[in-house]
Amino acid sequence: MTLKIAAIATAFFPDERLAAVVESALKSCEQVVVVDNTPEGEESSAGALAALPGVRVLRSGENLGLGAALNLGVRQIAPGTEAVLFLDQDSVLGTELVAGLVAHLEGDPTIGIAAPAPYDVDRGKYYETRAFLHATVKDMPVVITSGMLVRREVIEKVGEFREDFFVDHVDNDFCLRARAAGFRIIRDKRLKLEHSLGKREEHSIAGVSVTASRHPTWRVYWIARNAMVLVREHKRAEPGWAFSTVFYMCVWLATRAVFEPPRKERVGVALRGFSDGLRGKTNLKYLPPGASLSVLAPKEELTTR
Repeated sequence: MTLKIAAIATAFFPDERLAAVVESALKSCEQVVVVDNTPEGEESSAGALAALPGVRVLRSGENLGLGAALNLGVRQIAPGTEAVLFLDQDSVLGTELVAGLVAHLEGDPTIGIAAPAPYDVDRGKYYETRAFLHATVKDMPVVITSGMLVRREVIEKVGEFREDFFVDHVDNDFCLRARAAGFRIIRDKRLKLEHSLGKREEHSIAGVSVTASRHPTWRVYWIARNAMVLVREHKRAEPGWAFSTVFYMCVWLATRAVFEPPRKERVGVALRGFSDGLRGKTNLKYLPPGASLSVLAPKEELTTR
């Protein structure tokens, strides 16, 4: 492995898993930057990690969201860094995972992002729907942030992560812009990333297995809104991705309507999110708790109704 790699791990009220994430990253990365979004005045275990050689901990003191946290980390990476590994606070790396990702970047200069496959150890299966039908190494329109290894060149050409999305679809936005810039994104199923997507409940609709994640109601708005923003922006360049996203969001909405009380409220919030996303609006009523207004895009129309 010859690439010089820096890792960026984001945190929000982290538990003991964050230390394991950082320690696993140090085995293959020359530098690890931890960006902690835990609000000021709240306890966080992230600060203690600054004592480790090669680790820097940044604490903004407010909830800036995922996009802003990632951007803070990117600005701290050392000169000469050739690739950046992005990690969530619960994604502990397997011993060969980073080396496998590096092999893809070193072996093909057209690949800008290499990613592992998120894997649920408890259920013994991939998070990706019908993963058994997909190629072991596959070109993807998008991958999740955690575990993806990104060439420094991609970040310099594509630009920063989208801060006004807060959390949901930040990874999709970055990946779609990378594809638009001409970079390939590949996902390798042989490289499993143990990853948590939160509490998930499995149900069946007309014989089709679906999952309910029980996100708070404010987040339902952002999931719906941000998805429609990206569909509106990329439907011409990525029609296949846009169609599959619209289909998925229809199933997602049906799941909220059937399995997640208070159903009427959550469906109404989702529909408002769809509408605002398609019209380029943002409703401040659904800001995440403690979120900073500074990350909202000034060009957007902001409402509180």
